[in-house]
Amino acid sequence: MKIYTKKGDGGETSLFSGRRAAKSDPLVASVGDLDELSAALGLAGLGYPVIAGDLRAIQHILYVISAILSAEGTRPEFAVADAEIEKLERMIDAVSAKLPELRDFIYPGETEASSRLHMARAIARRAERSAAALGDSVPAAVLAYLNRLSDLLFVWARQADFAAGRGESLLTKHQD
Repeated sequence: MKIYTKKGDGGETSLFSGRRAAKSDPLVASVGDLDELSAALGLAGLGYPVIAGDLRAIQHILYVISAILSAEGTRPEFAVADAEIEKLERMIDAVSAKLPELRDFIYPGETEASSRLHMARAIARRAERSAAALGDSVPAAVLAYLNRLSDLLFVWARQADFAAGRGESLLTKHQD
């Protein structure tokens, strides 16, 4: 099977709903942001293998979210369960409980592992914004999941720094 179809050469792509859409369509851009996020999670897992299994499970949910968006409501069997959002919340709480209280903004970049996680966090926030820009067609659970995911990536990045014995650089420590 060839990897190329030549069907996208004119600037359009096929959505899961069957509709052809311009590659500049906000929906196509949103699905692209999710794809980029999944790739960033894969890279983050290489840098912090302790969470690689969790990241793989999250990548699966991102594929479900991509299907939800790309199906444009034609496939109601795709959904993000409340239990998936609650799972992220439990993970956030568990990691946060082991970290010092955060009282200021931090600079990403203490370790490679945390930098990869912070990059994934920033992409998750963009994916959330682009999904939100699609309006009411996006289920609230999708937006909630992406929001919690960025929070989880943030606390994992902090955890990675502390696990490496590096701590974190606070914004107040670097003011001129």
